[in-house]
Amino acid sequence: MGLQHVGYVDLPPHAKPGGFDHAAVHSRRGLLYVAHTANDAVDVIDCTTNTYLRSIPDLTGVAGALVSEAHDLVFTSNRGESTVGIFSPSGQEAVARVKVGVGPNGLAYGADQRLLLAASVGDSSRRGAITVSLVDVSTRAVIAAIPVAGRTRWTVFDAESGRFYVNIADPPQIVVVDSADPVRVADSFPMPVMGPHGLDLDPPTRRLFCACDGKVLLVVDSRSGAVLSEHAISGVPDVVFRNAALEHLYIAIGDPGVIDVFDTETMRRLESVPTERGAHTIGFDAARNTVYAFLPDTHRAAVYLDRPG
Repeated sequence: MGLQHVGYVDLPPHAKPGGFDHAAVHSRRGLLYVAHTANDAVDVIDCTTNTYLRSIPDLTGVAGALVSEAHDLVFTSNRGESTVGIFSPSGQEAVARVKVGVGPNGLAYGADQRLLLAASVGDSSRRGAITVSLVDVSTRAVIAAIPVAGRTRWTVFDAESGRFYVNIADPPQIVVVDSADPVRVADSFPMPVMGPHGLDLDPPTRRLFCACDGKVLLVVDSRSGAVLSEHAISGVPDVVFRNAALEHLYIAIGDPGVIDVFDTETMRRLESVPTERGAHTIGFDAARNTVYAFLPDTHRAAVYLDRPG
């Protein structure tokens, strides 16, 4: 049956130009956190009722959210103030801020190591300003700032190998940081398509799914960097999420406004589901097989259930 639209969640109107960015779900608590960049806030959605609960304010230029269920924490990348935020989803704690590189964007977390990687978009006018920062979450301190070759995009962590993978837009590549030696780039994989953007990992097969601005999805061996296959997608992508239970991959594409859905076993595109023009970001609740597409023109989330055919 594929993605079935089941409703909307109304979110606060935009306070200034802009829209939404990366989102993350705390499945056990049934909470979704989405960066509402236009409001310098993170909006919180109840995934069990698909209703808006509250907003966490004063996160300047917030670009992303990430959840650690292992440590019951939420992280935010606050691009406008070059900090990462750390707080409890219980709502009882204030947001702790840690200063990182210029314009943090992508986030990934190694729970066993208690290491948070914040990938920065940098400042083209400042030499060496594009970095990935490694934050020791226990001490709330930056332990390394690693220069990289170009503007970062999204990043993921592989718990089995202990390695972080970071997309670099130009020159197109995926760089690797090993949590066992988190002060340098351990490896870099050149990519054959411009603008690596969305990124996710399939741990059992050691494959990375790298969606590129060149309107191509690359399937990459996470150990060697070899490109295993290339697949056309409907436009310039942003967020990518893998559904392990259904072996589906969701790719958010803002223009024309669709979610491309791939079967990750056959790498066949199953469908392209209309959302709204400009809807470049999605959230995924693995516990409920639910996808949320964030609609900037109407400041709401469209809710889809993924029903196996």
